[in-house]
Amino acid sequence: MNASSPFDQAKHKTKVKQRAAFDVHTFLDSAGVARKVVEFRKNAVIFAQGDAAEHVMYIQQGGVKLSIVNEAGKEAVVTVLAAGDFFGEGCIAGLPVRMSSATTIMPTTALVIEKDEMSRVLHSEHAFSDRFISYMLARNIRIEEDLVDQLFNSTEKRLARTLLLLARYGKQSQPQRVVPKISQEMLAEMIGTSRSRVNLFMNKFKRMGFIKYNGGLHINSSLLSVVLHE
Repeated sequence: MNASSPFDQAKHKTKVKQRAAFDVHTFLDSAGVARKVVEFRKNAVIFAQGDAAEHVMYIQQGGVKLSIVNEAGKEAVVTVLAAGDFFGEGCIAGLPVRMSSATTIMPTTALVIEKDEMSRVLHSEHAFSDRFISYMLARNIRIEEDLVDQLFNSTEKRLARTLLLLARYGKQSQPQRVVPKISQEMLAEMIGTSRSRVNLFMNKFKRMGFIKYNGGLHINSSLLSVVLHE
């Protein structure tokens, strides 16, 4: 039996390495020993504020709102997440309990990843780690922008920006243009105003052709002019 040449050996090692390469999309789309795909109905509580923090979630389909309730019982919506978003990541940073509640706003499918499994993959798989770190950096920038928006912009601008973010304008992937079904009460909680004010500006946006209702809330890119207007 003839021994293979160094070239053939190197070629074989390359093929083995390619077959063994970590596939981020496969990981996020499949269940395993330490992760499972779970389907939630609309308005289902995935976890509540104060629950033990033991898993990281990745949304495959649907939408989730994160909210916080203060000691007086007043709820504030922190953000609304969609397919491709992670949440519950505080557990891998050492948080023992959930700082917010996660509730579905539509039927949702999520990958539930055990804390130890998430830590293992982050340490051992660079492709996954790079994606997750990029996501968290983008989330941090979003939080800073939300704070500036809340402090310095008018209610009208805050609402316009929130609608554009929900429609995913500015994402590298194709924006969805149709916002997940979301109530005016929830929008009011997200931007810190009353439902009546949200209703006032939503009607204004509709008259100006920035939004329309047709099997869902459709967002026109022209709404960006409200955000950019001085």
